[in-house]
Amino acid sequence: MTEPTSSQKGTGLAPNIASLLCYICTPITGIIFILLEKEDKEVQFHAWQATTFGLGYIAVVISLEIFSAILGAIVSFIGVVVGLLVPLAGLIAFIIWIIALIKAYQGEHWKIPYIGDFAEKKVGSV
Repeated sequence: MTEPTSSQKGTGLAPNIASLLCYICTPITGIIFILLEKEDKEVQFHAWQATTFGLGYIAVVISLEIFSAILGAIVSFIGVVVGLLVPLAGLIAFIIWIIALIKAYQGEHWKIPYIGDFAEKKVGSV
């Protein structure tokens, strides 16, 4: 077993790889990196942003599904229209996810609107 060198921090991964991995299976990998990475502020930022993004997406989809079911019970047409927002939310989340993956791998400090501000507050100065 080798000892980590002084250039390796936290997870021992390159910061851009660790930042990318935060988004791979968000929010799970984001939570893992929140727990593991204690030194690199940029990786911590991406971990918080990925976790918040993943949990936010899950909350939006569940809310839309419930809202669609309730409205569908009242007026079926409105329920169907609201139900169509779920794939739209999925498409938007997919595009944001791909951009976040690319920007994290490139080592850029790209903030998802609103979510990035929250992540910066959690980490402190990046």
